[in-house]
Amino acid sequence: MLKRLSACLPGLLGALALSAALTAVPSAPAHATEIMAIAKDLKPGEDGLPPPLDKPLHVSVCLFDILGKNGELYNRAKDLVLIARRWNVYTEIQVFTDERIAAENFKAGQCDAAGISTLRARQFNSFIGSVDSVGGVPSYEHMRVLLKTLLDPKLIPLSITEPYQIVGVLPVGALYVMVRDKQINSIEKAAGKKIAVLDWDKSQAEMVQKLGAQPVASDITNFAGKFNNGQVDIVAAPAIAFRPLELYKGLGTQGAIYKFPLAQITGSLVINRDRIKQKLPDLDQKMMSLRAVSLKFMDEFLDELFTYIDKQEKDIPAKYWMELNPADEKRYKIMMREARIQMTKDGYYDPRMMKVLKKIRCKMEPTNPECSMTDE
Repeated sequence: MLKRLSACLPGLLGALALSAALTAVPSAPAHATEIMAIAKDLKPGEDGLPPPLDKPLHVSVCLFDILGKNGELYNRAKDLVLIARRWNVYTEIQVFTDERIAAENFKAGQCDAAGISTLRARQFNSFIGSVDSVGGVPSYEHMRVLLKTLLDPKLIPLSITEPYQIVGVLPVGALYVMVRDKQINSIEKAAGKKIAVLDWDKSQAEMVQKLGAQPVASDITNFAGKFNNGQVDIVAAPAIAFRPLELYKGLGTQGAIYKFPLAQITGSLVINRDRIKQKLPDLDQKMMSLRAVSLKFMDEFLDELFTYIDKQEKDIPAKYWMELNPADEKRYKIMMREARIQMTKDGYYDPRMMKVLKKIRCKMEPTNPECSMTDE
């Protein structure tokens, strides 16, 4: 039963991730200021950084921010635009409050790049688009290793599905199941309950129905409202969404949050290589030099980012967290693994990324039973 539920929940990952991240306005500015402090002193040609481009490069970006120009991501992006000018890169940002439209405009050639959820970005590259797989990245330390691994030159070609390439992944936090009634304390008890599903991914509705539960078509603008007013019994979201989306209203006095991450959710930056190569013929060479810089500053950046995410999780009142007993946790991990394998066979996940994620898990936990298995 968990295998089927695990299979439907990843469909919410990317959209909920950005929904949460982009509406976390009350607490994000201080965090963003800390992150920007890392970048403010960066100067072309110093400390191993590449020199500025010989000619100005003009790039347009379709950016999804649920709050539009009032959103925190948009405002942070504007800061990055100013920093990019030091390297002779001039960026025009088109902000969209509807992620679907942002992706469609990018696909139609209205922008050179797009900042969207990794779930939505999967249509442009399935390899990176499978990072958010259920149970694939068990912890933030696993995510740290993964982000460094993705900078390996041997993996770069896998991030390309011409003419597109995913050039950056931003972690948003672990995905947690939230229920309005703490009596729903097992997957089996989800039968008959209403679960929010993305209205543009029909497979989610089918999977929820197989559970014996009722799918309720939703999108990133209304899933929280449906949970808070009782239209759905179960949603999945990262901790960063808890206060901005007022999910405590849906939890009320009887609700709970499973203290068991289903996945690590992310956003992605996708580029149209053909469009950018017309302006920057040596794009790949420039990208390689930027990756070397990314490795140099990544730990500092991720330290700040994961500290922020940790604060958001600790900010959720302890009364809401529901611990799983060790036996159930072990059972759920096995079932998530089975779901991951099945979804890979069904074409939802990229088998190459599944191998990368397993290699990381087994490197960090070599005694894990899965490390002696060959079916993933």
